[in-house]
Amino acid sequence: MRLVRTTPPRPVDVAALFPRLAPLAREATRLHPRPGAPSARDSSVGGPLLWPADEPWPHCAIPHPEANEVLRHVRPERRARRVAAGGEVREPAAPEEDDGDIGWPEGPVPLLPVAQLFLRDVPFPRPHGRAEADLLQVLWCPFEHPDTYLPATALFWRSSAAVTDVLVAPPEPTLVEFDFLVPEPCVLAPERVVEYPGPLELDRELRESLADPGAWRAGGAEADAAGVDGAYGSLPESFYHRQLSVAPGWKAGGWPSWGYTDPVPRLCAACGADMDPLLTIATFEWDGDQHGWIPFEDQAAASAPRRAGLDPRQPTAVRIGSGYKQQLYVCPVAPEHPHIELMQ
Repeated sequence: MRLVRTTPPRPVDVAALFPRLAPLAREATRLHPRPGAPSARDSSVGGPLLWPADEPWPHCAIPHPEANEVLRHVRPERRARRVAAGGEVREPAAPEEDDGDIGWPEGPVPLLPVAQLFLRDVPFPRPHGRAEADLLQVLWCPFEHPDTYLPATALFWRSSAAVTDVLVAPPEPTLVEFDFLVPEPCVLAPERVVEYPGPLELDRELRESLADPGAWRAGGAEADAAGVDGAYGSLPESFYHRQLSVAPGWKAGGWPSWGYTDPVPRLCAACGADMDPLLTIATFEWDGDQHGWIPFEDQAAASAPRRAGLDPRQPTAVRIGSGYKQQLYVCPVAPEHPHIELMQ
């Protein structure tokens, strides 16, 4: 049965109230990852990749001096927590293995699958001359790198039709730095939504208009019904920021969110072009003040009492920093140029 998630309509047509926003609209694809059992032929987060058997698996070659988790324990321990919380049927326990011979990583570390996106499900930019590339694969190192405090990512575009012999058992790292760098296998429910820039990316005049309660009241009944004069009465710019501009959670394309820092230049190191958002890897699918973005299908779970090991906001079990997002950007001139990643 196909997974479906539906974002509620925005409570107000902000581009109708502020026409200067209309040309800034961008389409984003919310991925809506949810725990499941994806196959190598599915779009997924943390699932198996459609990887050619004759192509070397990517590794990270920098030193990795710290490790806190044994990879083979991470997912069984998560399942045990969900069972204890009553959210999953108990499976027979696997025989325990001795960890006494496990040492620190001394050589290159195999990367872990993060996301696999088929073009039929999620639009994404393709390298020039690669019109046949209908598959984007994202992997990362299961260790935070000291220059960014992020797990370094690697991007691969390929033609799914060209993969006839699939690598069934790719190499895996023995150790990972943190369990939250091991994505839980998730199926996706891609959904297109329209976004607008966050306030920090707007010019001063437009920001001042968005901050003016009178400009919102000029919208009449629609703005009133949206609650602009309620919880956000004295802070309509916050209403725009939290409920109308940038969708939370895992997504492809769209506008980036800012908060950890102000917007910074994102220039291609190879050609100097302004880079475009490719993928947002999010700790949470929504935050406490973004309830308007919770899909209809998740609203009951979102309002239910929280149980240990079960957080509907965090289906992938990934955490970026102390609860942020990892944004990947690619060059619009040549997506094969080196990409960049930011924490926000």
